[in-house]
Amino acid sequence: MTLPAAEQLLAFTRALRARGWPIGLQEQQDVLRVAEQTGLEDPRRLARALRPLCCGTREQWHGFEALFEQWWRPRRGVRSRALGPGGGLHPAPGRAGVEEAAPQPDRPAAGDAGDADPAGARAGASPQAGLGRTDFRHLCDPEESRALDALMDRMARRWQRRVRRRWRALQKGRRLAPRATLRRSLARGGVPFDPVWRRPRRQPPRLILLVDASRSMNLYSYRFLRFAGSALQAFPRSEAFIFHTELVRITDALQEARPERLREKLALLSTGWSGGTRIGACLARFNRQYGEGVRRRSVVLIFSDGLDTGDPETLTRALAELRGRAGRLLWLNPLMGRSGYAPEARGMRSALPYLDRLAPAHTLDSLLALEQELIRL
Repeated sequence: MTLPAAEQLLAFTRALRARGWPIGLQEQQDVLRVAEQTGLEDPRRLARALRPLCCGTREQWHGFEALFEQWWRPRRGVRSRALGPGGGLHPAPGRAGVEEAAPQPDRPAAGDAGDADPAGARAGASPQAGLGRTDFRHLCDPEESRALDALMDRMARRWQRRVRRRWRALQKGRRLAPRATLRRSLARGGVPFDPVWRRPRRQPPRLILLVDASRSMNLYSYRFLRFAGSALQAFPRSEAFIFHTELVRITDALQEARPERLREKLALLSTGWSGGTRIGACLARFNRQYGEGVRRRSVVLIFSDGLDTGDPETLTRALAELRGRAGRLLWLNPLMGRSGYAPEARGMRSALPYLDRLAPAHTLDSLLALEQELIRL
């Protein structure tokens, strides 16, 4: 297959992905392999071979050949030629309908063969020079801030697609996974010796996000709240709270799409709070008011630097109760991204025995690293 033909095939897959079709890096590689084996002389035969790789729903299956013909229709009076200057296939002139179609984020996005490669997902979420690795406290430029907000929105859409997948691949079962089976068969000349099976995926976990909004967290709390808003989009039935000296539920406030209005709402919610940070007292109040909603399918995430001015015993009792209810308890500390940091603050030391994980949370990449923790429960 010539290089121009390969480039045209990749352009076609990117156009499908822009419509919300389940096309990732693995699918693009598989499309090229199938096209190499099938040949380009007969576009209809190629379309039938590619359809199982590219389609994730019944509507996509029925509409694929029409889109393929629209994109690859041979130029007027010229038949496809596999060895021609353009590889035998040409995008139809004036046909930009596939490329310009609006994305459809409610479409499933990934093959039946399990979760996408997180490294590939991370690369796709950080396209702007080092922005994903920039410490939030150094983001002062408004343009960079808006770009980071856009990346968080993309992250939410990707998580939403992953959470909505209905099937999980298995080595044994009763329901065949045709796309995953076809992909595996490519290594054996297209013969499906080793079928892949599937079963319904379990209900996604419920997230409980508790964000420290104290003065010491001022450089990070807004970013954590943006992250919380993105997570709420992806994980249904989840809840978000801010705490300082009081605890406030902000799940509804995070539905605000405009960043400036979100800042105003959160400022009003925290008006009149006194100094200090009483993490233990706020978590104890959470347990009293909302603890019944925390179950084994819940993941609790605490975003805080651990600088607690309250009683350490109050914190340990609250964490012990929370740990007994939740499936996982994660503490995300932005100070861990700084050289030489050690969890020596009194509150942080008290919390360590009750945590499933203490992780950094100072950059977008560090937040993206949580993806497997959130989805695997």
